[in-house]
Amino acid sequence: MRFMKKRRYGEAGQPEDPLSGVANLFDASIAFIAAMMIALFSAWNMLDLLDPASEVTIAKKGADGKVEVITKKGPEIKVSRVSDQPLSGAGKRLGTAYQLPDGKVVYVPE
Repeated sequence: MRFMKKRRYGEAGQPEDPLSGVANLFDASIAFIAAMMIALFSAWNMLDLLDPASEVTIAKKGADGKVEVITKKGPEIKVSRVSDQPLSGAGKRLGTAYQLPDGKVVYVPE
């Protein structure tokens, strides 16, 4: 029965706080979250989003079929939603776009 009477004591003979390990768990979880974010950015080849001098454009299509264009120039990020409403106005023709059989779109300037 001697093993049941053993008590853990920290410094200066004080009983050890059972919640002292919670702070270490919080620190470990924050480090794990940061590592997961870096891993996801590198897996998706999106590390340019973290570079303040880079310019990135991403087109994203949601589950509801709406298309968003995310543009990053320097530290500024803009999100534009694309609509299917016809537009009118003055402009000039810039070129022609062709869709290949594999689904890729090629733009040929005039």
